[in-house]
Amino acid sequence: MNIENNNTIFRFKFSTEFNTHLLSFAKIHQYDDRQTYKDSWAQWIVSNDSLIENETRVLKANGYQGNILDKMFKSGRYYFRTKTHNEPKQRRKYISIDTEIIDLMDNHILQNADSSLICKPSISYEMFCLNNTHNIKEETKRLIELNLHTDDITSKLKKTYKNRYFLYTQERMCMCRNDYDRRIDIIDHRIDTDL
Repeated sequence: MNIENNNTIFRFKFSTEFNTHLLSFAKIHQYDDRQTYKDSWAQWIVSNDSLIENETRVLKANGYQGNILDKMFKSGRYYFRTKTHNEPKQRRKYISIDTEIIDLMDNHILQNADSSLICKPSISYEMFCLNNTHNIKEETKRLIELNLHTDDITSKLKKTYKNRYFLYTQERMCMCRNDYDRRIDIIDHRIDTDL
C-alpha cells in the first residue's frame, strides 16, 4: 500500500522578524481609534514595503491563497494590539517528600486497601496522619527548613498520598484486568481443545 505523505498547512504563520515589526506597530497604535489605526497602517505599509514583499513571497510559496495584506492588518489590529508580554514565571525548585514518608504511605495504602472502612483516599489519608503523627511532624520540620510554607506542606503531603493511592488502585485494576484476560484465555483454550 503506497500512501503519499501530504503535509498540508492549515495555519499560516508570519516569520519571527515580521511578527516583531507587526507587534511593534500594533503596540504603538494600540489605543488608536479605527480610522487613525487605518491611516497609520497605510503609512506603515508604504514604509515597510520590502519587509511585506518578502513575507508575501514566503506565504505564497507555502501555499497561502488568501489576501495577505488583510491577514496582516487583522493580525495587527485584533491580535497583536491586545497581546500582553508576560515574562514566564520562574518556577521554584521542586522539593520532594522524603522517601521514608513515601514508603510509609505506600505501606499504609497496601495494608488498608481491602478494608471496608476505607473507601475514599481522603479517609485513608486521615488515618495515615493519625497513625504517623511523629513522622509527619519530622517531615514538616524538614520541609520548613527548606523554605516551604506550612499550608503548602500540608497540601503537598495530602497530594502525594492521594497520588500514591491513585497509582496503587490503577496498578491493582491493571493486575485484575490482566488476571481476567488470562482466565478468559484459559477458558477459551479449554473450549477449543474440547471441540
